[in-house]
Order: sequence, then structure tokens, then C-alpha cells
Amino acid sequence: MKMKFLRRIDQKFVWSCHSNSTTDMLMKRFLFNDSICRIKFLSQTEAINFDQELFNEYQFSVDQLMELAGLSVASAIYKSGSLDPIYKPPGQILVVCGPGNNGGDGLVAARHLKLFVSNQTAELNGCTGYNPVIIYPKQGKGQLFVNLVNQCKRMDIEFIDNVDKLDSYKLIVDALFGFSFKPPLRAESRPILENLSRIDHQNKRLISIDIPSGWHVEHGPSSSSSSENDTNGQSLTPIIKPDCLISLTAPKKCAQHFRGSLHWLGGRFVPQSLAQKYQLNLPEYSDAEQCLLLSSK
Repeated sequence: MKMKFLRRIDQKFVWSCHSNSTTDMLMKRFLFNDSICRIKFLSQTEAINFDQELFNEYQFSVDQLMELAGLSVASAIYKSGSLDPIYKPPGQILVVCGPGNNGGDGLVAARHLKLFVSNQTAELNGCTGYNPVIIYPKQGKGQLFVNLVNQCKRMDIEFIDNVDKLDSYKLIVDALFGFSFKPPLRAESRPILENLSRIDHQNKRLISIDIPSGWHVEHGPSSSSSSENDTNGQSLTPIIKPDCLISLTAPKKCAQHFRGSLHWLGGRFVPQSLAQKYQLNLPEYSDAEQCLLLSSK
């Protein structure tokens, strides 16, 4: 067998000669794993500054990025079905949305999930796709969020008022808070997080978009129990433990504390020049894929 020789030049791999397809596959996997190990995890300040550059320097609009982010979230959820059957359609999927851009990503994802596996041929074969349901306790400000809600309603996506009963949902999407979240937790969000923190992970899957809600953007979940109080006597933020994390643009530092089974990267809209400026070291997406699997257990 002819072997390929690998040498490292400026943190990149260069190989020579030829080999069979098995060696090629192993070498590509090795290169991919190495690229994942070199991904930069962003701090809260870096994530905020990165977004501002996308808006101001690269002239992206909020709704543009939100649409692409939501599509990548929906794609990651659908593709997770090949790794864990619980993610496969059909079935009801609850999308818990907050008032900010993370909630907007959730609204967009719900709309795309409604469309997945819902064509006539699939229905004739008995596959009806996902049936998303949305809880949106506090709507975001501005016409953008009004439009997103209207789009979902016009697609017959149901909005509900509370999340007391999770029995009907095998998948729950956490789109409450993004990387701009700072404590304290608002009163209307506490019951939702408390319910999400008690999910039965044996037959349900909790999916967090970019940041598991309530986690510190850089330090991850609190080391204290959710039943304990802080020094002011206030109850600490309930700790959720997502099974799946879908990081957007680049993982945030809190993702280093993620212990779930699936970690995806989405948001395929990062200009190469900006990625280089922030030294993101992002792995390459395949073909026309909207998401990239970073780790699975």
C-alpha cells in the first residue's frame, strides 16, 4: 500500500504521494478532528463585537442572519435523527422562545421544522414531519418579531401560554436567552427554566440554541444547586442540562462545559476575513450543509 506522508506547516497539514480510499478517509477524519480541536471559543464581549461587525462593517441585517441561523438550527435537529431516533419526525416539538434574537432564531427554526418532511410524497408514505408548538411568554420589540410571529401563525403553528406539561413533547428547543443574557432571571422566565431543568432525558431531548438558557456565557452552569439561594436570599437560576447544543457562528466559552451527546455548529454566514480577524479556526462545512457536527457521544 502506498502511504501518505503528513507534515505540519504553519498549523496546517500538508500530505503527499497517493494512497487508497481507506487511508484517505482516515486522514481526512484526522484532519477534521484536528480542526475541531483548534476552534476558538468566544467570550461574551467577543461574541457581541463579532455580531456588531457583521451588522456594521459587512452590512448584514438582523433578519438575514436570523433566517440563516434558524435554518441551521432546524437542519441540525433534523440531522440528529440519524444519530438518535428520538430526534426523528413525526412528533410534536416544543420551541420555547425568549424576547431577544435567540428567541427569533427559535421562531425561524420552528417555521423550517414545519416544512421538513411535509411534502405530498412523504405524507403518502406516512411521514407527516414535525409539528412545532411555540411558547413565547414575552414577545420581542419591533416589527421583525411581529412578522416572525405572524409567519408562524399563518403556517398553522400553535402558540401556547404555559409549559407546565411536557408529556406531549419528545423534543424541546430552548431558545430563551442568547449570549447577551445577564442575571437576574426575570420572573416570567423562572417557571419555564424550572420545568426544563426537570426534563426526563430518558425519552425526551432538550436542545439549546447557542447558549443553554441561564448559563453564564463564559463560565457555564452555576456550581450551586438550583434549590440554594444567593447571598441576597434570591433563588439561583435553575440549571438546565441540554442533550444537544447548537452553537451559532462559533462556540461560546460556556460550550466547554457542555456534557450532552450532540454538539453542532451552525450559522454558515461568516466571512473568511472576519473569521481570520477573530482567529476562529472554524472547520469547513461539507458541500451545501447548513450545520456541522462537532462532537457526538
